[in-house]
Amino acid sequence: MKRFFDFSSSTSGIIIFLPLFAIISFAIKKDSPGPILFKQKRPGLNNEHFTIYKFRSMAVDTPNVETAKLGEGVSYITMTGKFIRKTSIDELPQLINVAKGEMSVVGPRPALYNQYDLIRMRTEAGVHKVKPGITGYAQVMGRDEISDEEKVRFDKYYVDNQTFLFDMWVIWKTFKNVISSEGVSH
Repeated sequence: MKRFFDFSSSTSGIIIFLPLFAIISFAIKKDSPGPILFKQKRPGLNNEHFTIYKFRSMAVDTPNVETAKLGEGVSYITMTGKFIRKTSIDELPQLINVAKGEMSVVGPRPALYNQYDLIRMRTEAGVHKVKPGITGYAQVMGRDEISDEEKVRFDKYYVDNQTFLFDMWVIWKTFKNVISSEGVSH
């Protein structure tokens, strides 16, 4: 049932958001030189790497680390990037990852390939045994404002208690948080 929901909702989302994809693509190209999409290797199911897609929100010369580690690096974020990050529109191309079966709509957010401690803690907790998601329980419980240890605790709870209704609650909470920008620090 989860795969059916993931495939049907992601393909529907791609079709529904196609006009928004075109507008955002134009804004990104107008705002700064470089590709429209940001592509990066991330650990997925069983820590197998896949290429995640996001709308590019930063300058092309940005170091490849999590935003929080850039210090005053928020200056790398483009004008369009500020808007698409605050509204989480930068995540929409991940609908392609979901349609391809590399991700789910709901699951633990995929770590950066170089977040070795987080990957290790998730592996020890068994979190790597489910597909990563566009949104997840740890995301809606704090996103940028919680530690890696807290993320792993929330991710483990999700893995152990995963149900369709729990997924629907996470999706509802995601929309609520996006509207209020709750948990977004950069």
